[in-house]
Amino acid sequence: MLEKNNTMAFEISKLVTEAKNNLAKELNKSITYVYWNNRLEYGKEVLKELSKELTKLLGKGYSYTNLTYMRWFYNAYPDYNMINENLSWSHYVELITIKDKNKRNFYEKECINSNWSVRELQRQLDTSLFERLLLSDGNINKEKVLELSKKGQILSKPSDIIKQPYVFEFLGIKEPKPLLEKDLEYKLIRHIEDFLLELGKGFMFVGSQQRITLNNIDYYVDMVFYNKFLKSYVLIDLKMNKLKAENLGQMNMYLNYYEKVINSEDDGKPIGIILCAEKDQVALEFALGGLANNIFASTYTYYIPDKEQLISEVEKVLESNQ
Repeated sequence: MLEKNNTMAFEISKLVTEAKNNLAKELNKSITYVYWNNRLEYGKEVLKELSKELTKLLGKGYSYTNLTYMRWFYNAYPDYNMINENLSWSHYVELITIKDKNKRNFYEKECINSNWSVRELQRQLDTSLFERLLLSDGNINKEKVLELSKKGQILSKPSDIIKQPYVFEFLGIKEPKPLLEKDLEYKLIRHIEDFLLELGKGFMFVGSQQRITLNNIDYYVDMVFYNKFLKSYVLIDLKMNKLKAENLGQMNMYLNYYEKVINSEDDGKPIGIILCAEKDQVALEFALGGLANNIFASTYTYYIPDKEQLISEVEKVLESNQ
């Protein structure tokens, strides 16, 4: 057994040494290949002994846990052509822990399409982005799951940018701490990079408290963004309480103003998002009926939502559609 481990350790050591002779991206590609090539179809005790031998030869990075990850890596990606050279080993360590293949494919596509760092991937996994996108409009079906799995998040229409709920855990606010709308806005601006990540791909910050003057009366939009994929202004209104019908009317006015006064010829219709503490889906449907503008309402939370609860919600809707 020891001789077998020594032989394996020598062969793996040789592969790693060759890989380390390459530069930057090629190094990452080669190291990833080495880890993929270590199929390690052996029992727990063998892996422990192998870990000791590799650590002697190569130093850190070959713990029992890492060798286990290498085995998972190969099982998740049995064809090396499935591996994308733009993703690091650290990316794949996060991805291979996702059991659901559709979900794993989605996060992999988003890592590539949105150029997520490992930290950004971890954050999106922690906040269950996949489930929140599926729950965004309540119209979950297997086709939508497969579309996210194959393509990632594609922004082709305004509803594609909406999540349910939005997660502001990066603000460090402990619920149910009372907060004024202006204070929430200030905190989001202070954490604008994290907020942009939560909003999604293609968002650019235009400004806060953007003034609109009608009949000598000033109105202020809490936050304005521009989405380069949809080529549209995105207006966000923050509400600390339950959504009210008048909030929708006010947003409708803002959007009409932006379309007629602010938009250029190349811009699409502006989009309005009202972020509120609570919303009544039935009342919302009636209130939005007949409005031609792109108005959406979603809730937000200051803490990372319960993953199991979100997964359960998705599964219930999918089962009801069968």
